[in-house]
Formats: sequence, C-alpha cells, structure tokens
Amino acid sequence: MVGRSRIERCSVCGMRMLVLPLASTVQCHACHSTTRLHGPRESATDGRSQPDPVRHVRGWLRGLFSSNAASVSGSFGGSSTRNRNLTYGDNGGSARDWPASFPTTRAKKRAVLIGVSYSSRLYELKGTVNDVNCMRYFLSEKFQFPKHSILVLTEEESDPDRMPTKENIRAAIRWLVRDNEAGDSLLFHFSGHGLQKLDLSGDEVDGYAETLCPLDYEEKGVIVDDEINATLVRPLRQGAKLHAIIDSCHSGTVLDLPFLCRMSRGGFYQWEDHTPRSSEFKGTSGGLAICISGCDDSQSAQDTPTLSGSVPTGAMTYSFIHVAETDPGTTYGRLLGNMRSIINGADAQHLGFTGPIASFMKRVLSYGIKQEPQLSASEMFDIYRKPFLL
Repeated sequence: MVGRSRIERCSVCGMRMLVLPLASTVQCHACHSTTRLHGPRESATDGRSQPDPVRHVRGWLRGLFSSNAASVSGSFGGSSTRNRNLTYGDNGGSARDWPASFPTTRAKKRAVLIGVSYSSRLYELKGTVNDVNCMRYFLSEKFQFPKHSILVLTEEESDPDRMPTKENIRAAIRWLVRDNEAGDSLLFHFSGHGLQKLDLSGDEVDGYAETLCPLDYEEKGVIVDDEINATLVRPLRQGAKLHAIIDSCHSGTVLDLPFLCRMSRGGFYQWEDHTPRSSEFKGTSGGLAICISGCDDSQSAQDTPTLSGSVPTGAMTYSFIHVAETDPGTTYGRLLGNMRSIINGADAQHLGFTGPIASFMKRVLSYGIKQEPQLSASEMFDIYRKPFLL
C-alpha cells in the first residue's frame, strides 16, 4: 500500500527503504549505513533506478558481518533475520506457543487477519482495519469460518497481545499452523506496508527479498520472506490447505513459494519455476499453499477509497472479496483476471466514464491504480479448471 512516504535505495547495499517525506537522512535496517537524501528522487518501484554493483558487494560484506554478530549475541532485532542459521519464530516451543488470550478452540477452518495502520505516522494507512473487518465478515458469512477461530491483530484491539507487532504476528502464525492436519483450511491475511531488501542468500530471482512491515518494524525489523516460508508454508501437512491473501507492496513472491503464475492481459498464463538456486526447500510438508498477493514484486499496492466509493480500503482486498462473493464457484484463473479488471478500471469508474472513452481517459490521465494481483503456489495446476475454495 502507498501512504505519504516514498521509497529510496540505500546508497551502500541497495535495499529499498520507506522514507518519511521530510527526512534528510535514513538508516538502512540491513547494513546500518546512513544515506543522505537530496529531496524526492526517482521511485525505486519503477524499475529504472539500479544500485551500483560495487556497493552491492560492500553492503553484502557489511551485512554478513552484522549477521554473524547478531548470531553470537542472540539478538532478534531488525538485522537478525538475515542470518539463515537463526531459528525463525521459535518453532520448537511448547504445545501452546502463543499468548493465553489467543483463541483456545481451533476449528478445521481458521484464519489470522492482520491490519497495520501505523497510526499517527506520516506513512499511516487508512484502509487496513476496514480490510480486516470486511475479510472477517466475508469468511464467517460466506465460507463458514467459525468466528471463534478467526484471530484478528489490529491497532484497534484492546488486548496488547493482539497488536500487530512483530512478535505477535510471529505468534499468530504459530497459532494458525500448529498441529495442522488433513482437512484443515487455513487463511492468512495481511494488510499493511511491504518492502524489499537486498537478498543475501542468493535464492531470489531478482536479487531482492520481499518483506512485511509489522507495527514496530522500525525498532524490531521487517519479517522477511524466508521466515514467512519457514513458519507458515513448510509446516503444512498432507491434506491441509493454506490461502495467503497479502495486500501490500512488493508482495508477488512474499511467501517464497516454488511456482509463480504469470498471466498476460489476454488471460494466457504460464507457471514460472522459482525454486531457489540453493538446495533449500521452499515447499510444504505435503499440504497445499496458495498465495494471492496485491501486486508484482516491483509494484506498489494502493490504499484508496476509489473502489468502495467513500471508505478507504486496499484495492486488492476489495477486489478479492468482490469477485469471490459475486462469482460463486469461480476458478483461480477467473478470480485473478476479474480482480485485475476491477483494479485497472477503478480510475475510469471514479471519473464516471465507461466503454472506449474510459480506456482513452485512463491513458491520458496517468494517475490510475497500477497494480496487478499475483498468484503463486507450492504446486502447479490448471488455473481455469481448479475451483477457488476456502
């Protein structure tokens, strides 16, 4: 999602960072170097600004030494998740490895819904809590998810254990996947900011790891796709199914799933093999994981009232619920295609134009919503034959 901030690259390692509009300097959470800013520059999301490869190497070396230091000290701060030897999320904990206030009854259908507003900050988002409330109603009323098995984390919760902090999000993921078994249908929804950072492990096709930004990411660090894969994807057992609905920037491969579906504007599709070049396993333990994300890794997702008419929502969350509700029995291919159509036509609808004139106005007025929801999975399938089921 896009707030009032902008994205800049670290001058040393090239990591993409969220920068406050009036900031003159920014410190990189990856290599801890300080970059001096000279006013708004070209956005890192448009793909034209590329970091210096020499600085990439310098940043990688600095990040390597920082990771080793974090491993020795046992710190889990902003840079510690770069070290692949760390245990993500304390997976080997007790039978109940989450706060006592989390739901004690976990049905066959259960969900974790997270909306991060970053309240009172310059990059605050207005639609994330609306996204969560809509998703909660949608799941319980349309797909029979029991209300007592839907765990919500937002800044409007009175329970401190249900604030969308980094550790609470980690605990919520453990709650969701612990002891999953055949017949379970799990859903993970995140609405908030997402960033990219330089990949230090060599397993990213584009050289960047995708991340989610918890409420306290400036102090505790982001949640990296490697960790999300290890804690949310890999524990899925035979017969269990996970859907991840991720409404954030740079979220195309945020679950690090092995296969990414590339769909053309004409509806033709092709699966890309994103199996890492390293030997690290990125699939499940026999289950099925499917991620529907707000945009490609190089794109931004929108927080806007345009689609709903007045209430701010995430464009991706709104289009997902709208299509799934109005087209019962839809396939994954139709779901993805119709979501893209809704988002691409949002600015023309807002102006009141339809038909050929709407397409013309969209080309002339180049401020429309520009994001393409993506589909990735732990296995390949025919997207026009496989029905979308939660």
